[in-house]
Formats: sequence, C-alpha cells, structure tokens
Amino acid sequence: MPTPQSPIGSGFNSASTAAEVIKGIDLAGKTAIVTGGYSGLGRETVRELRAAGARVIVPARDVERSASALAGIDVEIEPMDLLDPKSIDAFAERFQSLGQPLHILVNSAGIMANPLTRDARGYESQFATNHLGHFQLAVRLWPALIKAKGARVVSVSSWGHHLSPVVFADPNFERRDYHPWTAYGQSKTANILFALALNELGEPHGVRAFAVHPGSIPGTGLQKHVSVAEQRAAGVIGERGELIHDPSKNIKSVEQGAATSIWCATSPQLDGRGGVYCENCDIAALLEEGATPNLDDSSQQFGVSRHAIDPDAAEQLWDLSEKLLGLPRSAK
Repeated sequence: MPTPQSPIGSGFNSASTAAEVIKGIDLAGKTAIVTGGYSGLGRETVRELRAAGARVIVPARDVERSASALAGIDVEIEPMDLLDPKSIDAFAERFQSLGQPLHILVNSAGIMANPLTRDARGYESQFATNHLGHFQLAVRLWPALIKAKGARVVSVSSWGHHLSPVVFADPNFERRDYHPWTAYGQSKTANILFALALNELGEPHGVRAFAVHPGSIPGTGLQKHVSVAEQRAAGVIGERGELIHDPSKNIKSVEQGAATSIWCATSPQLDGRGGVYCENCDIAALLEEGATPNLDDSSQQFGVSRHAIDPDAAEQLWDLSEKLLGLPRSAK
C-alpha cells in the first residue's frame, strides 16, 4: 500500500514550539497517555496536552520519581515498565476497565545507544524498549483507541532509522556483532514500520498513526551512553560542555523538539492522513532511491529512508512482534 510520504506545507518549521502548534486547539474531554512523560520531550508533551485541556496519564517505572518530576502539572501517574510484559498488561487492563476511550497515545519513552543488555526474555534492550513494549501497549489499548472514533498514535522515532533496517533474521543480536548505534537504528526503523502497519489496521476505525523525528535535543538524558566527544562532534554541546540549540541545524530545545509529536497528535492539518514519518512539524520527504544521508551533517534535512516505509517489512515486523510477545495472531 503506497504511503503519501511528502510534505504538505504546514506553515511550521524546525523552530516551532509545542505551544505554537497546539495554539487554539481544545482537548477538553479527551484522554491522552504519554510514555516517558516524566522527562525531556515526554514531559513537555504532557505539559502542552494538559494545558490544552486533555486528561493525561503517564505510565512510569518509578512512580515516586515521576511524581516529583511532574510536580505542578495535573496528571495521573500509573506504574508500568516497558521491559515487563506483565506490567504493560496490568496498566492496560486498569485503563480498559474504566470503559473510556483513548484519544491520544504518544510513545515517547526510549533508550539510545546503550551497551548490549537484554531483558528477562533475552531480547535486546533497545528493540524491546523502543519497539516491543510500545507495540504491546498499543495492542492492549486497541479497544479504547477504537472507542475514541478518531484516535491518534504517535511514535517518537529518529533520524537514526537511517542506520539500520530491521534485521528480521536476527533482531536480538544473537548471531551478529552488537553495535549500539546499529541497534538504535533498527529500533527506530521499527517505530516507523509500526506506525505504517498500525495506521493501515486502524484507518477503518478512525485510528491514525504517525512516527516522528523530534530533532537532536541536548540535555534530556537520552544521551547518557554517548561520550562527550561524540556529542561535541555532533554539535549538540560546545567546548565547555554548554548545550547548543540551533533549530536551523535540527538541534533543538525541548519545547521545539516536542512540537512535531504535538502536531501529529492534535493538528487538524493531519485529518484523514496517517502512516507517515514526520519531522519539523510536517510530513518528511522520501529520500530518493539509492540516496544515503550524511549522518555526520546535523544540518541536513534527513527525510525518511525507503526501508522504513516498506509495507512488506511493516507486515513482517507486525508478525514478528506478535510472535516475540506471545500475542494471539491478529486479524491483520
């Protein structure tokens, strides 16, 4: 199924903030769930959704720490660990028991470029956290998303998807050498393929899905496994360790970084659209066949690689995810 992967001229840009793109949008009566909503981009996403009137729920592994981080923002915090399937099911069951619709699901939690670690199932942690946990959450919340009659699911991906397709023969690095950035790239490609497949499944029910690249956002804590030298080379910190913000080079503040997620979650400009990868508050361009982005040039507008919007790969990832999670085979 072809994807309408081309910019629409939204009027926003890399310097737009979350507050600017949500201005004038009333979310009273709507419910949103934001993973990773206690820090960085997730916290800013929570803050703006709540300011627009939405009821916001933040699932978190450390409830007490999250409550402290979200002090002053009227949100609900529930326990959930993306690496623990039972806790995901328990969270979803608690929400489903209320019989209420879910209008917005923002999958913002994630880890990046960490040394090889595995969860209790033996799954590589970046693939398990960034993709599998969010896949399970969306599937378990599916009835509530349908009930909204117009829900949106936003997955925070990255330019890093250019680093690797999903390697279906060995997604958990059991038979190939592990590299932190290759694993990150695979997980971010999975986020985009998931949005493509979920959108196809959800379109008849009014559920639309998007993947976003927020930009490079220094100082959020996501870079804790990235050396100072690497961060300096990427242009996100200066010689004295100071944070650099230059949206013209896709290096953004938290307020600018959360803007594309907010735009995808709420903008009427995307009514009737979905299954696309977005950056800088617009649908991203599709890279030309054979084009390879210069990943050392942070000023480049990356667009989306063809391997990340391949409908056959999206279908294959869906099947693999159900198998790895032991979920009943869907009707998809």
